Amino acid sequence: MRSSYKSDDVIILLKDITGLVKPQPADERELLIQSGMHYSEMLPIEYVPGDEYMEAYYDAVRLYAKPVARAIGRVSDKIIELKGREVVLVSLARAGTPVGILIKRFIRAKYNIDVPHYSISIIRGRGIDHNAMKHLLEIYSPQQLMFADGWIGKGAILNELKKAIRDYDGVSDDIAVVSDPANVTELCGTHEDILIPSSCLNSTVSGLISRTFLRKDIIGENDFHGAVFYGELADSDLSYEFINSIEKEFDIDDNKSNCEFADSCPAEGSGAEEVKGIAERFGVSDINLIKPGIGEATRVLLRRVPWKILIDSRYMNDSSTVHIRKLAKEKGVNIEEYPMKHYKACGIIKKMSDV
Repeated sequence: MRSSYKSDDVIILLKDITGLVKPQPADERELLIQSGMHYSEMLPIEYVPGDEYMEAYYDAVRLYAKPVARAIGRVSDKIIELKGREVVLVSLARAGTPVGILIKRFIRAKYNIDVPHYSISIIRGRGIDHNAMKHLLEIYSPQQLMFADGWIGKGAILNELKKAIRDYDGVSDDIAVVSDPANVTELCGTHEDILIPSSCLNSTVSGLISRTFLRKDIIGENDFHGAVFYGELADSDLSYEFINSIEKEFDIDDNKSNCEFADSCPAEGSGAEEVKGIAERFGVSDINLIKPGIGEATRVLLRRVPWKILIDSRYMNDSSTVHIRKLAKEKGVNIEEYPMKHYKACGIIKKMSDV
C-alpha cells in the first residue's frame, strides 16, 4: 500500500485500490448506508478544508500538542509494562496509524527499543482483516501483538476487536488508545475527551490514504482490505508535520499519574450509558447514529450527514471545540448545548428517512 509514511515508521497491510472506486458524496452514501449497504463498500469524497478551518486545525496543534504528547507517553509506558520489550504494535487504520507511529517513536526515545509497527484494517460489522492477521502471525507470536488506536468513542471498535480476536488463541483483545472518555479501558493515555488534532482532518494527516474498504468485487479472498492513495493531495500533506509537532513535546521523564491532571480521571459510569441517555432524549432508535466524543463528532461533520451537534455547556466556547463549531456553521448544522459527563461533544447523524 502506497502512503506518504516512511516504511521504518509503519508497514501498512492494505491493498492499493487507487482508481478502482469512485468516491460518493455524503448524502448519497448516507442514504445507501441507512438502506442497508455497508459503509465499507463505499468511499466518501475527501473534504477539502478552507482557510478558516485550517486556521482552527493549526490552533489545535499549537494548543493540544503537549497534552497529546503527555498522553502518548503514558500509554506507551503502559504498553511496555504490559507487553515487555518484544511488543509488536498493530495500529488500526487509518486513525490509529499516526498514533502508532508516535507510540513507536516515544518507546524508541525512552526505552531504546525499535518496536515493529504495522497498520491493519478493522471494520465495524465486518471484523478484522484476517489475511493481515495471518500475515502477522506467520512472523510473530500471538502474545507480542498490541493493538493501538486514537480514541474510544462509545466502544464499537473495541467490541468488534473482542469478537474478532476470539479466532486467534493467545492474541490479546486489549487496545491501547490516547483517549478513553468512554471509561472502558485503563490502557489509555487519559480518560479526558481531549482533542487529538489529527481527528480534525482526513487523509492529509493520515499518510494520504483513505478509510479502509471491503467489497467482494474488488477485495479478493486472499487480499488485505483495501484503501486509496490520494497522491493528488501531496501538496496538502501534513502527516509528518503533525507527528513532528507532537514528538517535539515528548517528556520521557514525566512520571505523573493520570489523575494529577485536571479532568483526566474518568467520570462515574460508562460512556455507553450516557449514549443511551442521548438516544432516549433525542428519539434516536439506532445507536449507531450517535457518535460521542470530539473525534467522532468531527468525523460526523467531515464525512456523514449530521442532524445536530451536541456540546457540553462547559466547552461551548472552549478551544477544543472551535473546529467543530466552524465546520457546523459551514455546513449549516444546528449546535445544541447538552450536559455530558464523559464527552465534550457528540455528533448525531441524520436519519435519511426523515429527509
